[in-house]
Amino acid sequence: MTTGNKTSATIDKPYKLLIADDQPQILEALRLLLKPEGYQLELVRTPALLLEALSHESFDGVLIDLNYTRDTTSGQEGMDLVVRVKEIDPQLPVVVMTAWGNIDLAVEAMRRGAGDFIQKPWENARLISVLRTQMELHRSQKRTQWLEAENRILRAPGAPDFIATAPSMRQVIETMSRVGPSDANVLITGEHGTGKEVVAQMLHRLSSRSSRTLVAVNTGALPEGTFESELFGHVKGAFTDARTDRIGRFELANGGTLFLDEIANIPIRQQAKLLRVLETGELERVGSSRTQSVDVRIVSATNANLRQDCAEGRFREDLLFRLNTVEIELPPLRERREDIPALAGHFLARHATRYRRQIQGLEPSALQLMLQYNWPGNVRELDHTVERAVLMARGDRIDAVDLALHPQRSSSSSTASGGSQSLDEMSLETVESILIRKALARVGGNVSQAADALGLSRGALYRRIEKYGL
Repeated sequence: MTTGNKTSATIDKPYKLLIADDQPQILEALRLLLKPEGYQLELVRTPALLLEALSHESFDGVLIDLNYTRDTTSGQEGMDLVVRVKEIDPQLPVVVMTAWGNIDLAVEAMRRGAGDFIQKPWENARLISVLRTQMELHRSQKRTQWLEAENRILRAPGAPDFIATAPSMRQVIETMSRVGPSDANVLITGEHGTGKEVVAQMLHRLSSRSSRTLVAVNTGALPEGTFESELFGHVKGAFTDARTDRIGRFELANGGTLFLDEIANIPIRQQAKLLRVLETGELERVGSSRTQSVDVRIVSATNANLRQDCAEGRFREDLLFRLNTVEIELPPLRERREDIPALAGHFLARHATRYRRQIQGLEPSALQLMLQYNWPGNVRELDHTVERAVLMARGDRIDAVDLALHPQRSSSSSTASGGSQSLDEMSLETVESILIRKALARVGGNVSQAADALGLSRGALYRRIEKYGL
C-alpha cells in the first residue's frame, strides 16, 4: 500500500506534481523541463480528469491552465477549478498559468486560493522557482501539522520494561520474538490488566516500523458518533463541531503500528468500516470523498472471547480473520507468580521516584502477602497497589498493612463476591467493585453489555474499571 498524505517518513520523497492543460505541446514542454528536476508528474488535459486524479491520489502541488475550451480566454473554467481543488484539499498549493499580460486573471485566481501564477510563455527559471517554493512550503506545513498531532496524541514517557521470567510466559516471549519483526497483524488476548499494551509496544519496538511512534487507541471507549472521526479523521465542516481538519489515527500510524485496544467493544455497524480499511488499505476522512492510502500494521487486544462473540453475532468473523494472523494469549498474574517480586520492585522504584519517597524495599511480610494474593486485577492491580503503598508507607520499607489487601481476597478459594465478609462490613467502593466484576463475568468481559446491565455509560464503566484495577 502506498502512503496517502505526506508524513515524516515520506518527507524526502520526490515532489509529485499534477499538471492540467488542454494543449499537448504545453504538457510535453513541461514534462521535458520538470522531469530532469526530479519531479514525479501526472499530466491531464481536462478539469474533470484533474479532479478524478485528486480523488484517488495525493500530490504535493497542482499546476493548471486557466482556459480549456477552444477560443475561450475568460479563465472562468480555471477559476472554478481552483475553487474545486481547494475544496478537496485546502492546503494543496495551486499554481495557475495564464496568457502573457493577463495579470487581472492571475490576481483573481490567487484571491480564490491559488498560491502563485506563471505567465505563458514562461521563463524556465521562474517556473521552477515558483513550483519549488510552493511545494517546500506545503511540505513544511504538513511536517508542522504532523508533529503537533504527534505531540498532542501520541507521546508517552519512556518505553515500558517487559518483565517475564515465569515459565507460563515462555510461549509469549517465543511468539513475540518470531512475529515481532514481521508485518503480521497480531491479536493479544487476556484478562483485564494483564499487560496487553506493554506487549503491543514490545512488538512495535521489535519491528522494522520502530522508528515511527506506536499509535494507541481504546476503541471500546470511543463514542459511536465519533468513532469514524477518531480513526479516519475529518475535514472542516464535516459536522457541527468540525472547525478544522483533523488527522485520524490511521493516518498518524501510516508507516507504523496502530494498537486497537478493547477491539471486541467496537459496535457491529462500525466493524464493517474498519474491515474495509484493513482489506484495501484505503480510507476517506469524514466529510471528504478523497481516498487516501495507508500502510499500517494492526495490533489489537481484547479480554473477550471473540470466537464466541462471532458465533453469537456480536463480532464479524471476517474482521477476526484480519486481526489475528497471530494470536498471543497472556496468562493472568496468578499463573505467573514468579514474576511478582520483580514486577513489584519495578513499580516500587518508579513510584518512589515519582512521589519523592525514600522507600528502600518490601518487608518479607508484604512480599509474602503479594505472593498469596489472587490478583483479580492482574498486573494493573499490582501496580496500583504498590503506588498506594508508596504513598501510605510510614517507614522506609513497605509493610503488609501498607498494601491494604483484604485477606478474604488472598486465597484462591475466595470469590469476587468478597468471600465470607458480610455486606455490612464492606465499603461502598468494595461493593461497587464486586458488582462490576460480577457484571463483567456474566457477559464474558464485554464492557458494553456490562455497562448496559449496570445502567452506566461505557465511559463511566471504563473509569471504574481503571479505578478498581479490574
